Amino acid sequence: MLLAPALIGAARRAAGIRGPLWLWLAALVIAALFAVPVGYLVARNITEGSETLSILFSRDTADPLLNTLLLAVTVSAASAAVGTLLAWLTMRTDLPLRGAWRVIAPLPLVLPSFVAGAALLAAVSPGGLAEEVLNPLGLDTPGRLDGFWGAFLVLTAVCYPYVYLPTAARIGGLPPSLEEASRLLGEGGLGTFRRIVWPQVRTAVQAGTLLVFLYVVSDFGVVKLMGYQTLSTNVFVNRLYDAPLAFSLGLILAVVALAVAGLERASANRSLAHLAPGGVRARRVALGHWKAPATLAAVLSVGGGLIAPVAVLGWWAYRGLAHTGSGFDRTSIDVGALGEPVLNTVIAAVVTAAVAVVVVLPLAYLTSRYGGRAAGAVHTIVAGSFAVPGLLIALAVVFMTLKVPGLDFLYLTLPLLIFAYVVHFGVQALRSAEVGVATVDRRLEEAAQTLGAGRLRRLLRIEAPLMAPALAAGGGLVLLSTMKELPATLLASPVGFETLATRIWNANEDGFLADMGMASVILVAVSAVLTWLLVIRNAEHLR
Repeated sequence: MLLAPALIGAARRAAGIRGPLWLWLAALVIAALFAVPVGYLVARNITEGSETLSILFSRDTADPLLNTLLLAVTVSAASAAVGTLLAWLTMRTDLPLRGAWRVIAPLPLVLPSFVAGAALLAAVSPGGLAEEVLNPLGLDTPGRLDGFWGAFLVLTAVCYPYVYLPTAARIGGLPPSLEEASRLLGEGGLGTFRRIVWPQVRTAVQAGTLLVFLYVVSDFGVVKLMGYQTLSTNVFVNRLYDAPLAFSLGLILAVVALAVAGLERASANRSLAHLAPGGVRARRVALGHWKAPATLAAVLSVGGGLIAPVAVLGWWAYRGLAHTGSGFDRTSIDVGALGEPVLNTVIAAVVTAAVAVVVVLPLAYLTSRYGGRAAGAVHTIVAGSFAVPGLLIALAVVFMTLKVPGLDFLYLTLPLLIFAYVVHFGVQALRSAEVGVATVDRRLEEAAQTLGAGRLRRLLRIEAPLMAPALAAGGGLVLLSTMKELPATLLASPVGFETLATRIWNANEDGFLADMGMASVILVAVSAVLTWLLVIRNAEHLR
């Protein structure tokens, strides 16, 4: 009997399990909850048996899969080119107003992709901004741009910052000595970039490009608006009348997303491993006669991803406000009706952020304080849930409440929606919480314990104030993502529960473009503030 505790301890150490048993029990329960949607997705396909296999190798699967991969590859390549070019121009050249461009270039992040897609379609609609600008000049309004090319342009415009941010940070941290030596040996700016800069920034570009690939594979709003059939749109369309097909396509989508997420994480780790302190700033490359084309490229990139969509949305919002009170039609805005979606968005986002921070805190203590292979496995489960599209998480949890006995009371309720949000975005809070836990000096806790402070008192009086900034940042990221989430909200929200995201979607579907514009302006304004505070302000390339 006396040997039992020793044997248990030895077994735990051999398995890489470190830390208090109660913390591990909490972490395992939380990890199991995060694994539930993917687990149900897999189990549902297994129970379908031969039907799943026939679907996986059918034309119904091959066409959307090829469309998804084609769009993801092309958008990733274009985003890599645009993001890398802008990073080099803003960090290493004498581009006019390059300090301002460093701030402006990442701002397309504030636009949810489906909002940018809706703005493109609204721009060329009757009464839209294109008509107002072009008709007085005697020019015709361009036709509707949709399908592959519409999705390609919109997703490239909003996704290039995922490449720009890590690449600009990497370029800003490069030691200038090699570049100076290259120029002394007669290499020009382009040759120096190709031979010296590119080999050092390649891993950062690859990490950002894989992130774009994952984003495009998971996207639902843009491809649905543009009428381009991908795995995500086929899952959404078939969920009601052909559930086996929807779950089979969902399994393929989940496998692709998780594989890309694994590659992105490995690439990001390699990028961080090769970071070197920058020290002295490198000399700027003179653009010479390329200065005007380079400035135009920057204007077009930011204009397409930020200025043009915001201008279109603002135009329709202005038209709606001007028509308000003159009778209800498709160009007017029911301002009072926007209050409920705003309130619902705030409630859902704030509750999700608070729950996510509380839920992941035990995991953060486990991974930051004790580490080990087992803790790493728990972290991987939580991180993997972020890679799985929100559409699939919502699909799984909704069908679970219908099929699993005893869960029907959760069907299309706010707690179910919050659960889907937390599973999808929880890792954003976890990463910040891990940083927060690491900032707490263990010696402070030991001193407080010596003075008789209990565990709860130490947490509230010492650890919580020190962790608060990191926890608030993580909660803010979850809040921002929740506000912009569309597919999970469409599938799992209670009947009649409308957020700003679903308000924008429904108004656009019904042709109420002024209402769509006003709701989009509100969402983009809040998103812009949070994105600036949480992402751009502290970005490495601005330091």
